[in-house]
Amino acid sequence: MRAKYPNHLTVSAGDLIGGSAVTSSIFLDEPAIGAMNMIGLEFNAAGNHEFDSGLEELLRKQSGGCAQHTARRPCQIEAFKGARFGFLAANTQRRDGSALFPGTAMRSFGKGRNRVKVGLIGLTLKGTDELIPADVAARVRFLDEAETANAAAARLRAEGAGAVVLLLHQGGYTGGAIPDPDSCEGLRQNIPQILDRLDTSIDVVVSGHTHWAYVCDYAQYNPAKPFLLTSAGLWGKLVTDITLEIDPASRRVIAKRARNIIVQSPGYRASVDQIEQTDVYPKFAPRPDLAAYVERYVRAGADYARRKVGTIAAPVSKLEGNLSNTGGPLGNLIADSQLAATAGAGAQIAFMNPFGIRRSLNAAADGSVTFGDIYQVQPFNNELVTLTLTGADIKAVLEEGFDTRAPEQVLTPSKGFFFTYDRSRPVGERIVSMALDGTPIDPARDYRVTVSMFLANGGDSYTSFRNGRNRTIGGLDIAALEAWLQAVPPRAAPPEPRHQDLRADLTPTRISAPPGQKYR
Repeated sequence: MRAKYPNHLTVSAGDLIGGSAVTSSIFLDEPAIGAMNMIGLEFNAAGNHEFDSGLEELLRKQSGGCAQHTARRPCQIEAFKGARFGFLAANTQRRDGSALFPGTAMRSFGKGRNRVKVGLIGLTLKGTDELIPADVAARVRFLDEAETANAAAARLRAEGAGAVVLLLHQGGYTGGAIPDPDSCEGLRQNIPQILDRLDTSIDVVVSGHTHWAYVCDYAQYNPAKPFLLTSAGLWGKLVTDITLEIDPASRRVIAKRARNIIVQSPGYRASVDQIEQTDVYPKFAPRPDLAAYVERYVRAGADYARRKVGTIAAPVSKLEGNLSNTGGPLGNLIADSQLAATAGAGAQIAFMNPFGIRRSLNAAADGSVTFGDIYQVQPFNNELVTLTLTGADIKAVLEEGFDTRAPEQVLTPSKGFFFTYDRSRPVGERIVSMALDGTPIDPARDYRVTVSMFLANGGDSYTSFRNGRNRTIGGLDIAALEAWLQAVPPRAAPPEPRHQDLRADLTPTRISAPPGQKYR
């Protein structure tokens, strides 16, 4: 793609690291940074996952070195030289007001009268503090996206920028269960609220976070805001080809267009499906040096990733599309594993957030499951927390799955807990009933509830979990799942529904998408 253009930039809108494939994660995402260096990435807006391992580790990703800031040892395979691309974080500040990374960058193209400058701004979503470890969030603050972008754009224009590109780790969803990568019909969710407040001195918004793919002339939604809006989806499946034509005399963009290119690699096994090549799209062969680099890390982590951890009766699919906000049998399996793992802390109920389920649970032909298989499902290494909540607190938590702060998400409970809800009722009154082992939940009674540390600290906008008392910290979520699979070979995923939509015939007012918006 770059070969078509004498002047070009390669950029990304965040979440290059964190919650990553096991081959990268066990090496502290050093190979992910290395791969981005090899493909020629120049700038990345720091997204919420960049903060998963703390500020010092994030800064090491930029500058390199082998200082150890986490439980895992860095530089296991080779000395880590850091990112050759720049992290941009205009709306991220330390608590003393200082910048963690530069907020903007400027690149020049051409010479003499034909010289033009392109300014870049990097932002993450304001709600990043709800998506990262509490101890990290206590050290930084995240400013309003539109206000920060507008101020930065004004400075870039004053410095002679002929085009301003915003790399924004926030996004939206479009109509339909499967996104059309070159359309934005039915655009909704949080990004329109930001775009409607942006200054028109910004020409292009490269977005992310929601894992949804689209190319959009935003003027069709707001004629006063003619931004070109793009998103390349997730997992490297797409690359967006954005073309800007800039008049050097007026220092203005006179034409802009974009299209998403499907990156079709050779066939491979993905979760429970075999992905075969098709003639419908172009086919791309792996670049030999990059393939060799990846294979080096795959081999180094093979023993760790391919260790058998148990067996399952059948592969379990992660629900997708309009059901992606419900956990289904895989959510049931995970919630049950967490309840069993924390029985010693008095746990009576466990809840799993569906957006924390990242992939389907794969298995070999004989049902064998490896550590790499379960790590794809839960890549966050979250500690489990058992806390005391009243029945009223539990209702408040479940109501937060149906409020207007975040995309709708129906928590998956452990075996024995069942609840019903009605979307037609007012926000805050949508949970109709709750029962544990057939007995209605008593609003005044105390219950011991297990969730991930992420949820316990208010992640996914479940702030009522913060009301929990008598917290007991347990092991890791992935260790709980491993132990649960080992205890009963083969373990079957419980198929029964554990919640009921009393108005299932109604179309939800907010339909979720795969993991991204306001969640991990």
